[in-house]
Amino acid sequence: MSSPTIVRTVAEMREHVRAWKAAGQRVALVPTMGALHEGHLSLIKIARQNADRVIATIFVNPKQFAPHEDFDAYPRGEAADVEKLASVGCDLLFAPNGAEMYAPGFATAIGVSGVSEPLEGAARPQFFGGVATVVAKLFIQSQADVAVFGEKDYQQLQVVKRMARDLDIPIDIIGAPTARADDGLALSSRNAYLSADERAAAVALPTAMKAAAAEVAAGGRIDEAEQKATAALKAAGFGQVDYVEVREASDLSRLGPGSIGGSQGRILVAAWLGKTRLIDNMAVA
Repeated sequence: MSSPTIVRTVAEMREHVRAWKAAGQRVALVPTMGALHEGHLSLIKIARQNADRVIATIFVNPKQFAPHEDFDAYPRGEAADVEKLASVGCDLLFAPNGAEMYAPGFATAIGVSGVSEPLEGAARPQFFGGVATVVAKLFIQSQADVAVFGEKDYQQLQVVKRMARDLDIPIDIIGAPTARADDGLALSSRNAYLSADERAAAVALPTAMKAAAAEVAAGGRIDEAEQKATAALKAAGFGQVDYVEVREASDLSRLGPGSIGGSQGRILVAAWLGKTRLIDNMAVA
């Protein structure tokens, strides 16, 4: 397949979108921060199934990193990313610089209360404000008809859905299943930070999460399942466990401590393995 056209400005992207829409074509958007892997490519494939044209974006968004976090170290490699996008038929890559996204004097921030506050919002208070702001800009800049986000970042998906709904942004948002390695570990750009020994130990995260979800689904107590999963992570070599919690799937309200009853549950986990923070989630079916 041919390589995607690369544009650096909003004006260039909109020129392409205007032409596509004038031809009656449906446009999909897949926002990323680059360092693409098979998980990202699965989103492009789903976007292709739901639209005539697909735009991928690569922008490492400084507004969702705290000062002590890994903005400068975040993996980057546009040339390799372009090759991967070409392999799945992406039409356009929007890869702006910081000044294009946040012009001098930029002074607007979007906050999404409620669904953004627990879990990642508690561990990384700046994160979802940065996500909501940049995603709102990408939606408006691209004027896409549909956007695809992975369920791996489940809370982010719910924040984006709420933001778009509250602001009446006319875009359909699709949540795509988490792409996993053969041993069950969720694919993530941050997996590249893991040493060989850490990568071998990392499988304990999806294993513990799956066991906890099964226990809760079978009628077990939520608090006990969460405690067992936390203990399993510690025993496998994980350090700090930020959270292991079962939440209501749509609004992320807290469930438990007893059985799940008739609620639609989601178990969400974040834990540190060495210097790498891994997150994952799974439906409590």
